[in-house]
Amino acid sequence: MTHRQFASDNYAGICPEAWAALEQANRGHAPGYGDDGWTQEAADQIRNVFETDCEVFFVFNGTAANSLVLASLCRSYHSILCHRSAHLETDECGAPEFFSNGTKVLLLPGEQGKIDCGAIEIMVGRRRDIHYPKPRAVSITQATELGTVYGVEEIETVGELCRRHGLRLHMDGARFANAVASLDVAPSAVTWRAGVDALTFGGAKNGLPMGEAVVFFDRDLAHEFDYRCKQAGQLASKMRFLAAPWVGLLRDGAWLGHAAHANDTAAYLEACVGAIEGVRVLFPRQANAVFLELSPAVAGGLRERGWSFYDFIGTGGCRFMCAWDNTREDVDRLVRDLRELAADDGAGGAEPAVS
Repeated sequence: MTHRQFASDNYAGICPEAWAALEQANRGHAPGYGDDGWTQEAADQIRNVFETDCEVFFVFNGTAANSLVLASLCRSYHSILCHRSAHLETDECGAPEFFSNGTKVLLLPGEQGKIDCGAIEIMVGRRRDIHYPKPRAVSITQATELGTVYGVEEIETVGELCRRHGLRLHMDGARFANAVASLDVAPSAVTWRAGVDALTFGGAKNGLPMGEAVVFFDRDLAHEFDYRCKQAGQLASKMRFLAAPWVGLLRDGAWLGHAAHANDTAAYLEACVGAIEGVRVLFPRQANAVFLELSPAVAGGLRERGWSFYDFIGTGGCRFMCAWDNTREDVDRLVRDLRELAADDGAGGAEPAVS
C-alpha cells in the first residue's frame, strides 16, 4: 500500500511523539509488569489531563478495555444498556458477555448513533422481576460509531439518569481525543464531572502503536481490576512499551493536536464532496469521520483505483476516516477520483443507491 488511506485511523503509523518516547524507553533495562517509571509517568499524565486522582491501567486493545471494564461494573445476572450501533455490540465478537460470564447486552435506539435517554427510562422500567437481567451499566460511545459527538449537556443528562436508577456509566472513548478536540472543552467536563464512572481512553487511533488506557474515575470500581487484566492476558510483561508512547502523546498536548488535525481533514473532505452530484453526506461530521452515500458503481470504481474504505450503513453507505497523518493532498486525490467516477456514473444514467 503506497499511499495513505481513509478506511480507518488504525491504518496510520506511529506519531513522532510516541515513536520518540518508545525509542527512549528502549534504552537499557527497566522493571517489568508496570513497575517502571514510564508506566508511572503515563498514569500521572492521564491524571493531569483529567484533573483528578483516577486509577489508570494500560491494556493492549479496545476490545479488552471495554469488555474488562464492563465486567468489573457488572455481575453475570446484570445487563448493559448501549446504542444498537455501539462498537461493543457490533464489533467485539461477544467479548463483553464473555469476560463478564454472561452479562446481557441490551440495545437502545437513538438518532445519529446517540442513545435516546427516554429509551433508558423505558428499558430500566420495563421489568423489575427476578427473571430479567437487571440493568446495571450504560455504555456510550464518544465519538459515536456514526461520527457524531455527545455534548456536555447530553452526557450530563445520561449521567443524571444513571445516578437516579443506580446505574454505572461507561464511556467507550476509542476516539475520545477527537471528541474533545471537536467540543473544545476540558476532558473532565465530558467525563467524571458529567457523571462518567469509567472511560476507555483510546490511543491506537490517535497515533500510538497499540494500547488503550482504562481510567476509573471512581477508584473503588477498580478493585482487583489488575487481576482481571492478568487473567485476560492483558498484563504486559514489558509494560513500559505500552506506557511510554502515552507519555510522548500526552506530555505536550500532542494527543489533542493530532485529533484536531484529523477532524480538520475530515471537515475539508466534507466540504470538498458537498458539490459533487450523486454524492450525499449521511450524518453530521463532528469528529474525524465522513459518511457518504455512493452508488455501487462509484464505490466499486474507487476500490478499483486503489482506495480502501468500509461499508457500514447497508448498500451505498461508506465511511471515510481521517487519521492523524492524513493531509489535504490525500483528500484532493480522493476527491478527484470521486468526482470523475460520479460524473461518469451520472452520464450513464445510474441512480445513487438509497440506504
